[in-house]
Amino acid sequence: MIERADIRLWQRLLRNPRVVVGGLVCLLMLVLAVGAPWIAPADPQAQDLIASFESPALFGTPADADPDAPRYWLGTDNLGRDVASRMVYGTRIALLVAVVAATLTALVGSLLGALAGFYGGRVDALISRLVDVWMSFPPVLLAIVLVSVIGTGLWSVIAAIVIVDWTRFCRVVRAETQAQKALDYVTSARMLGLSPLRILASEIFPNVAPLLITLITLEMGVAIVVEAILSFVGLSLASGTSTWGGMIGEGRLYVNQAPWLMVLPMLAMMAAVLGLNALGDGLRRELDPVVRR
Repeated sequence: MIERADIRLWQRLLRNPRVVVGGLVCLLMLVLAVGAPWIAPADPQAQDLIASFESPALFGTPADADPDAPRYWLGTDNLGRDVASRMVYGTRIALLVAVVAATLTALVGSLLGALAGFYGGRVDALISRLVDVWMSFPPVLLAIVLVSVIGTGLWSVIAAIVIVDWTRFCRVVRAETQAQKALDYVTSARMLGLSPLRILASEIFPNVAPLLITLITLEMGVAIVVEAILSFVGLSLASGTSTWGGMIGEGRLYVNQAPWLMVLPMLAMMAAVLGLNALGDGLRRELDPVVRR
């Protein structure tokens, strides 16, 4: 049964334009990723060298164009591959990396942060020093080095993002856990004889969960950017796989001849990241009682 508090929460979320816009962007990405085989107008790997560098049909069809020729709504690349289809399939990679990497990063960072914030003492000192050392490395450079060592591939990219970004969750969850531990309800739980792990799981975690939700949405945007950077330098998936970063890397070689090859995937990536950031900021404003006041 839906309670009134839940109804009021949904009403607040739907009145927040950041949540609505970000949610629509995420929904669009999900639809494109799941329905790629049916939405994409052509095979993203199909080549037609005769139709290479076809300008997007959305910009208008040249007067001397063959009316019976296939129309490419977002144009073609240097190999005659349909850009619209490649961008649709690139959404699959971007969304998969964003969801999996953000979830694993949240699990690792939140676990270490909760342990450091709750137990304190040597546990806190050890984890805090590890975070300080880890954050001294440039994140993008560290991700490139890790993928170079582990090897290219989708799961190598995800692993690199998790290894680089877990500190973000660790620091925030540690601070929030320390604040929650000082409250009366945790003291009452201790007096009732609850174990530390049960207090963390059933008492502290529900109060930290809203903050984690917002952090995960923000981390999804970071993961998309990192994957695009690694694809741009050729350290992500195979060159034949459609990824936004790979398309940007290929398009820069022909920016004067066919600027849409680089501009369109850049716009898609920017829209995805801005939408996720807007969703995260909107959720933070509505779920965090301190910010809402």
